[in-house]
Amino acid sequence: MSDLNFNTFDAFEDAGDGANSSEEKVHVRVQQRNGRKCITTVAGLADDLDIKRICKAFKKNFSCNGALQKDEDDKEVIQLSGDQRTNVKEFLVDQEICIAQSIVLHGF
Repeated sequence: MSDLNFNTFDAFEDAGDGANSSEEKVHVRVQQRNGRKCITTVAGLADDLDIKRICKAFKKNFSCNGALQKDEDDKEVIQLSGDQRTNVKEFLVDQEICIAQSIVLHGF
């Protein structure tokens, strides 16, 4: 019985690679205002990025209004008018700001 050799396979071995990297999720949410109006918020972008410049590019490319707001943790959040979730995801991936797996779309 002492010759039993069990496989020491670790099912969660590759999951640790994502947790060790400093890459966080980028959360793109849509919030209903009143009637048909809604606001898209982009939170979780890296601190070393120029958030103001990204907001300006969003406004120009999507033809919408936008603003920078501070959240509870003093991190900057981009607010855009309208439902811009898919546009934001495509833009962030096309400009190689972050990868598609790190973007989480919330809402509706």
